[in-house]
Amino acid sequence: MKNLSKVMFLTMVLVLSSCANVSKFPVSSVTPAANIEVKKQHDRNGNTILTIEAKNLASAERLSPPRKMYVAWIVLENNETRNIGQLKNKNAKVAEIKTLTPFKFTEIFITAEDQADVLYPAGEEISRIKF
Repeated sequence: MKNLSKVMFLTMVLVLSSCANVSKFPVSSVTPAANIEVKKQHDRNGNTILTIEAKNLASAERLSPPRKMYVAWIVLENNETRNIGQLKNKNAKVAEIKTLTPFKFTEIFITAEDQADVLYPAGEEISRIKF
Protein backbone atom coordinates (compact mmCIF):
# COMPACT_ATOMS: atom_id res chain seq x y z
CA MET A 1 0.00 0.00 0.00
CA LYS A 2 2.87 2.39 0.80
CA ASN A 3 4.48 1.66 -2.57
CA LEU A 4 1.22 2.44 -4.35
CA SER A 5 1.00 5.77 -2.51
CA LYS A 6 4.57 6.64 -3.50
CA VAL A 7 3.91 5.76 -7.13
CA MET A 8 0.74 7.87 -7.17
CA PHE A 9 2.58 10.81 -5.58
CA LEU A 10 5.43 10.64 -8.11
CA THR A 11 2.95 10.40 -10.98
CA MET A 12 1.14 13.51 -9.77
CA VAL A 13 4.42 15.42 -9.44
CA LEU A 14 5.41 14.49 -12.99
CA VAL A 15 2.01 15.41 -14.41
CA LEU A 16 1.91 18.78 -12.65
CA SER A 17 5.49 19.67 -13.57
CA SER A 18 4.83 19.02 -17.26
CA CYS A 19 1.76 21.27 -17.37
CA ALA A 20 1.86 24.36 -19.52
CA ASN A 21 0.89 27.86 -18.54
CA VAL A 22 -1.93 29.09 -20.83
CA SER A 23 -2.79 32.80 -21.06
CA LYS A 24 -5.35 34.67 -23.14
CA PHE A 25 -4.55 37.81 -25.09
CA PRO A 26 -6.92 40.74 -24.49
CA VAL A 27 -9.65 41.36 -27.06
CA SER A 28 -8.25 43.21 -30.06
CA SER A 29 -9.84 46.43 -31.26
CA VAL A 30 -8.52 45.62 -34.76
CA THR A 31 -9.85 42.05 -34.94
CA PRO A 32 -12.40 41.82 -32.10
CA ALA A 33 -13.68 38.35 -33.06
CA ALA A 34 -10.22 36.83 -32.56
CA ASN A 35 -9.64 34.56 -29.59
CA ILE A 36 -5.86 34.36 -29.07
CA GLU A 37 -4.09 32.17 -26.51
CA VAL A 38 -0.45 31.50 -25.75
CA LYS A 39 0.84 28.33 -24.11
CA LYS A 40 4.23 28.56 -22.37
CA GLN A 41 6.25 25.47 -21.53
CA HIS A 42 9.90 24.97 -20.64
CA ASP A 43 12.17 22.28 -22.01
CA ARG A 44 14.89 20.55 -20.03
CA ASN A 45 17.48 23.05 -21.31
CA GLY A 46 15.64 26.06 -19.89
CA ASN A 47 14.28 27.25 -23.25
CA THR A 48 10.69 28.44 -23.53
CA ILE A 49 8.37 26.64 -25.94
CA LEU A 50 5.64 29.00 -27.13
CA THR A 51 2.47 27.97 -28.92
CA ILE A 52 0.25 30.86 -30.00
CA GLU A 53 -3.15 29.90 -31.35
CA ALA A 54 -5.54 32.45 -32.85
CA LYS A 55 -9.11 31.39 -33.52
CA ASN A 56 -11.40 33.50 -35.73
CA LEU A 57 -8.55 35.86 -36.66
CA ALA A 58 -9.50 37.82 -39.78
CA SER A 59 -7.21 37.37 -42.76
CA ALA A 60 -4.48 40.04 -42.80
CA GLU A 61 -5.57 40.94 -46.33
CA ARG A 62 -8.93 42.10 -44.92
CA LEU A 63 -7.39 44.73 -42.65
CA SER A 64 -7.23 48.40 -43.54
CA PRO A 65 -4.61 48.87 -44.86
CA PRO A 66 -4.32 45.26 -46.08
CA ARG A 67 -1.30 43.24 -44.99
CA LYS A 68 0.04 39.85 -46.01
CA MET A 69 0.51 38.02 -42.69
CA TYR A 70 0.59 38.13 -38.91
CA VAL A 71 3.93 38.10 -37.09
CA ALA A 72 4.53 37.33 -33.40
CA TRP A 73 7.07 39.28 -31.34
CA ILE A 74 8.58 39.05 -27.87
CA VAL A 75 9.85 41.94 -25.74
CA LEU A 76 12.97 40.91 -23.84
CA GLU A 77 13.76 41.95 -20.28
CA ASN A 78 16.08 44.67 -21.67
CA ASN A 79 13.17 46.03 -23.81
CA GLU A 80 14.64 44.66 -27.05
CA THR A 81 12.04 43.35 -29.52
CA ARG A 82 12.51 40.02 -31.35
CA ASN A 83 10.55 38.52 -34.23
CA ILE A 84 9.62 34.93 -33.30
CA GLY A 85 7.83 34.04 -36.52
CA GLN A 86 4.71 34.09 -38.64
CA LEU A 87 1.35 32.74 -37.60
CA LYS A 88 0.43 30.07 -40.16
CA ASN A 89 -3.12 29.10 -41.03
CA LYS A 90 -3.96 25.58 -39.86
CA ASN A 91 -7.41 25.85 -41.42
CA ALA A 92 -9.95 28.55 -42.23
CA LYS A 93 -10.55 29.42 -38.57
CA VAL A 94 -7.23 28.81 -36.79
CA ALA A 95 -3.76 30.34 -37.21
CA GLU A 96 -0.85 29.10 -35.10
CA ILE A 97 2.84 29.40 -34.43
CA LYS A 98 4.92 27.04 -32.33
CA THR A 99 8.45 28.19 -31.59
CA LEU A 100 11.30 27.83 -29.12
CA THR A 101 13.25 30.71 -27.62
CA PRO A 102 16.19 30.85 -25.20
CA PHE A 103 15.38 34.47 -24.32
CA LYS A 104 13.68 35.68 -21.14
CA PHE A 105 10.80 37.94 -22.12
CA THR A 106 8.12 40.08 -20.50
CA GLU A 107 5.60 40.54 -23.33
CA ILE A 108 4.31 38.93 -26.51
CA PHE A 109 2.50 40.86 -29.21
CA ILE A 110 1.20 40.25 -32.72
CA THR A 111 1.34 42.64 -35.67
CA ALA A 112 0.07 42.57 -39.24
CA GLU A 113 3.04 42.79 -41.62
CA ASP A 114 3.87 42.57 -45.33
CA GLN A 115 6.91 40.32 -44.76
CA ALA A 116 7.65 37.57 -42.25
CA ASP A 117 11.36 38.34 -41.85
CA VAL A 118 11.09 41.96 -40.69
CA LEU A 119 13.46 42.96 -37.90
CA TYR A 120 11.20 45.59 -36.34
CA PRO A 121 7.41 45.76 -36.15
CA ALA A 122 6.04 48.16 -38.75
CA GLY A 123 2.44 47.04 -39.13
CA GLU A 124 -0.58 47.56 -36.95
CA GLU A 125 -0.52 45.88 -33.55
CA ILE A 126 -3.30 43.31 -33.15
CA SER A 127 -2.92 42.38 -29.48
CA ARG A 128 -0.36 42.31 -26.65
CA ILE A 129 -0.01 40.32 -23.45
CA LYS A 130 2.33 41.07 -20.53
CA PHE A 131 3.67 38.49 -18.08
